[in-house]
Amino acid sequence: MEPVFEVVRIRQEIRDLKEDYARHKVGSPADAAELATKVIGDEDREVFLVMMLNTKNQVVGLHRCHVGSLNASIVHPREVMKSAILNNAASIIVSHQHPSGQCDPSREDIDVTKRLAEAGRIIGIELLDHVIVNYKGDFYSMRENAKF
Repeated sequence: MEPVFEVVRIRQEIRDLKEDYARHKVGSPADAAELATKVIGDEDREVFLVMMLNTKNQVVGLHRCHVGSLNASIVHPREVMKSAILNNAASIIVSHQHPSGQCDPSREDIDVTKRLAEAGRIIGIELLDHVIVNYKGDFYSMRENAKF
């Protein structure tokens, strides 16, 4: 018989957000894109960022969920929602950047957004938007373009 373990405590490492990110209010896709561009806009590979928000849409945490390759990032709802749950987020906005400079979503981008929205509905953490950014500050909001 294999041993059974009980989870007694989950501990999260927390680092201070830079002053300008802490409690940053996100009121529009442009606000989310501006923050994402500052954090991941100039990366040379796709980085998937999770912005965790409180009930007033203030940022309570940022999580670089996954670093991918030049043109792909594999994202699983489990990793995205884990950070949201641990930060007591009321909602999330996810973002990633396209090193190519083109902000149009791929079929995979749209599919992962739909999976995240469904996972969020199930556990009660709403996905407000998925914003694709580039190093120039351009962005594409999936919410504004009705992609989920």
